[in-house]
Amino acid sequence: MMMKVNLIEFFEETIQKYPSKTAIIDGERTISFRELAKKAKLLANIIVKTTDFTNKPIAVFMPKSIEAIYSDLGITFSGNAYMNLDIKTPQARIKNILDLINPGAVITNSKYISIISPICDGFRPVINLDEIKLEGEANDELVIKRRLHLIDTDPYCIINTSGSTGTPKGVVLNHRSFFDFIARSQESFNFTDYEVVGSLSPLVFDIYSYELCLLMSSAATVVVIPDQLSAFPAAILALMKEQSVTFIFWVPTIMVNIANMGLLSQIELPTLKLVWFAGEVFPTKQFNIWRKSLPQTIFANLYGPIEITLDCVYYVVKRELKDDEPIPIGFAYKNTDILILDERNYRVAEPNKEGELCVRGSSLAMGYYNNPEKTAAVFVQNPLNHSYPEIIYRTGDVVIINEFGEMVFKGRKDSLIKHMGYRIELGEIEHVVVNSLKLVKNGCIVYNYSKKEITLFYENDTAISPGEFRKVLSTALPKYMIPAVFVHLLELQRNTNGKIDRLFYKNQISG
Repeated sequence: MMMKVNLIEFFEETIQKYPSKTAIIDGERTISFRELAKKAKLLANIIVKTTDFTNKPIAVFMPKSIEAIYSDLGITFSGNAYMNLDIKTPQARIKNILDLINPGAVITNSKYISIISPICDGFRPVINLDEIKLEGEANDELVIKRRLHLIDTDPYCIINTSGSTGTPKGVVLNHRSFFDFIARSQESFNFTDYEVVGSLSPLVFDIYSYELCLLMSSAATVVVIPDQLSAFPAAILALMKEQSVTFIFWVPTIMVNIANMGLLSQIELPTLKLVWFAGEVFPTKQFNIWRKSLPQTIFANLYGPIEITLDCVYYVVKRELKDDEPIPIGFAYKNTDILILDERNYRVAEPNKEGELCVRGSSLAMGYYNNPEKTAAVFVQNPLNHSYPEIIYRTGDVVIINEFGEMVFKGRKDSLIKHMGYRIELGEIEHVVVNSLKLVKNGCIVYNYSKKEITLFYENDTAISPGEFRKVLSTALPKYMIPAVFVHLLELQRNTNGKIDRLFYKNQISG
C-alpha cells in the first residue's frame, strides 16, 4: 500500500472512483466530483502561475459555497495551506489576522473584493474568482511538480482562534494529523462512500475541515446548509430530510433550540444514522430529546481544542443519562494519549479528582503561525518524560474520571471559553473594550456557563447603554464575541495585589 503524504491524494482517488457522483449540493446548484476537481485544478494552475511558493498560507474570503470549497481544494492542489476568513468579522480584526499570518495570496469574489482589497495593503495578490475563467483542461503536471517535495508534516490549513492581545492566533494543522484523525474515525464509526453530510458549521471551524476530508477521502456528498437558515431550525431539518442526510457534526447550540421547539417530533429524519456534537457542553435534558426521537441514530460527544486536530476524546452514548447528569467526553481516540495532570505535574490516578487534560500524539497542531511565544507556552515538553524531547499540548481544561472510567469536563483553568461553538479568549474582548476602543476605564469579562452569556463588568464615571456598547463593539468584534450583559460600576473590585478580582465577579454571576 502506497503511503499518502498529502490529503489531495485521497481526492484524486475519489475522482477516479466516482467522477459523476454529486460532491456538493449548494441550494439549487450541484457539482460532481469530476467538475469540482476540474475547477480546483484550474484554480491551482492560476495559483502556481501567480505565486512562486509552497507551504504558504493562502486566504479565502467568501461565504461557504461551491466556490469556497473548490478554492480550498485548489490551494491544496497547489501545495499550499488554506486559511478561511469569516466574512462577518470586522475589517480591523481581519487586518490583524492578515498582518500576523501574511498569506501569500487572497481568494475572493466580486461581492467581497471591495472589503478585503483595502486591507491587503497591496502586498499580496488578490484573486477574484469572478474575473478568471476556470475552463478548459488543467495542466496536471504543473501542480504535480509543485507537490513533489512536500511531506506529510507540511501544513494543510490554518484556523484562527481568539487571542488575548486582540489578535487571533493562527493554529497550524498538518496533513499527517488529518490522516490520523480520518483513520481513527473510520475505525470507530465505519463511514461509507455514500455519506451525505449536513454541513452547518462556518468555513472557519475545524468541523468544516473534517467535512472537507470526508468529501475527499470517503466521497461524501456535502449539503451546504445556508447560514441564514440558522434562525429557522425547522427549515434546516426539512432540508436534511429532503437531501437524505446521513451524518451531521454540529455545535450543540442549534441542537438545543431544535429540542426546545419540539421539532424532532414534527419532522422525521429516517436516514440520519450518525450525529457528532462538539465545541461546547450539550445540556443533557435537550440531548435526551434528540436520542429518544432518533432511536436509529448513533450519538457521539467529541472533545478537542483547535490545537488538537479535530478531536482527541470521544464518547458514544450507549447508557441512559439522567437529565441532570453531564454527558461524558469519554475516552481517548486510538493513537492518542491523554495525560491528566495535577498542579505538581503528577498524573491524576484517583477517580473524581480534578486535573488538567493534556494531550500527546500525532493529532497535535504544529503550533501558532508566526507566534513562537504563544506556541512555547502551551506546546511544552512532557513533564513525565525526562529522557527525550516529546511535546504535549496543555489544554487548560479541567476534567475528572467518573465511576464508569469516563472523562468528564469540569471547566477551564483560565479565561478561555467556548461559546456558540467558537473558542474565545475573554482577554481579547477586554483588550478591545479597554485598550483598542477605550470605551471604559477598566473592564472584567466573565462567562456565565449556566446562561451561556458573556458578561462585562466595567468601571466608568458614567453608564453606557447596552445598545451603544453593541454598536461600537460590532466594528471590532464578531457578533459571537459581543457581551450579552453589561454591568456598570464606579470602581471594580481589586484583590490584595491590586489586580481586578476576577474570581469575585465569577462568583457574582455563578452565585
